[in-house]
Amino acid sequence: MEILYLLIPLGILILGIAVGAFIWAVKSGQFEDMQGPAHRILMDDDDPLIPKNLRQSESSKSETDSHSQKANNSDEKASKL
Repeated sequence: MEILYLLIPLGILILGIAVGAFIWAVKSGQFEDMQGPAHRILMDDDDPLIPKNLRQSESSKSETDSHSQKANNSDEKASKL
């Protein structure tokens, strides 16, 4: 029975710490975006972070390279015949 004089104040202290931690978490924005991390794992992050202006010029270069490779392949096939 005498242990209750220790356990009740200790329980109230732990409850106060837990409530304080919860209030701090809410005020600091820990619960603002609950779905973002769940969706972020599904996003494809394999592409390197290239600025848009460079990405467009590189994509146009790769398109011209692929067209020239197709032309070279068709020339090689024609020369084999």
